Amino acid sequence: MRFIMMHKHDPQTEAGELPPPELVAQMGAFIGEYARAGTFIDGAGLGASKTRTRLTFRGGRCTIQHGPYTGERELPANVLVLQVKTRDEALGWAERYGKILGDGELELGKVNEPWDLGLMPEPADAPLNMLLVDKADRDTEGAGRSTQIKSALSRLQAEMAKAGVLQRGYALEPSRKGKRLHFTANKLRVVDGPFTEAKEMIGGFAIMKLDSIDEVITLSKKYAEILGGTLEIDVRGISDSE
Repeated sequence: MRFIMMHKHDPQTEAGELPPPELVAQMGAFIGEYARAGTFIDGAGLGASKTRTRLTFRGGRCTIQHGPYTGERELPANVLVLQVKTRDEALGWAERYGKILGDGELELGKVNEPWDLGLMPEPADAPLNMLLVDKADRDTEGAGRSTQIKSALSRLQAEMAKAGVLQRGYALEPSRKGKRLHFTANKLRVVDGPFTEAKEMIGGFAIMKLDSIDEVITLSKKYAEILGGTLEIDVRGISDSE
């Protein structure tokens, strides 16, 4: 089974503070260990809200808000990693995606690269990797979106992949099947879904291949310890019917 662990944005990342070298080294070792074991599939960190853009679709109109901003309805239904040349290119694809949904909300966030973390100079021809977060709604949290909408999204994603824009994407199971992990000084409190309120923006994610959600929770303790021991992590299953 595949699961996504999403840790939440915090004041340090919002302020643009670079992670200390020891955190980068520990997270690199964590990823390397589980990648070699075939457990770690994918993952990325995201920058401050000033690097993000929120797209809200209501009544056939799209409102675009560039960060910085605070979180609002931050419960994802799907996440897609896009590789583009410019933010405007990413916005164009996101607008097409959102118009298929009708009413809904998306967020585009820049994926942290080694140069964003101060590990190396930025290459002159570096591509722009963005995380497109398709936020949950009544349909995704319930019986699912209509066949018509799913077919239209599938066609668009095929077009995005053919254009070399869509690198990978994950459809999340409804939050009622998930867990919210509250860590305080490495002490864990687990809350069962569903989650009707989620105002904390995603700070990063890891996709893991494990046997059960309980195994994910056990592993998350090490993940949380690396990230400081006081934070919130959402754990959701990845749908096999994405």
